[in-house]
Amino acid sequence: QVQLVESGGGLVQAGGSLRLSCAASGRTFSRYAMGWFRQAPGKEREFVAAISSTGKSANYADSVKGRFTISRDNAKNTVYLQMNSLKPEDTAVYYCAAGSSWRAIGTYEYDAWGQGTQVTVSS
Repeated sequence: QVQLVESGGGLVQAGGSLRLSCAASGRTFSRYAMGWFRQAPGKEREFVAAISSTGKSANYADSVKGRFTISRDNAKNTVYLQMNSLKPEDTAVYYCAAGSSWRAIGTYEYDAWGQGTQVTVSS
């Protein structure tokens, strides 16, 4: 099973940008669809974005469309989440996850998870 480690979180002002990275171990990374989820205090974990194993297809939550971009580099076993025009409501712990379909938006549809990275957006 693939192991995942997120990085790139931090504190940013509203309107700013951050790029999250998720590094995967193992030789099977390119077989997985990859997703990003987030969880704010007191709320359930929610889908943010997903990308197909080849990187050719992507899926976004309505709340981040036009602001966030998911991408991957299979040669580096890494998936990215570029976050622009950040808002205070984007504050959450962000998790990457490995699954079988880029169309999947439920947490139960993903098999492996990272530990998360904190993103805080100040107003």
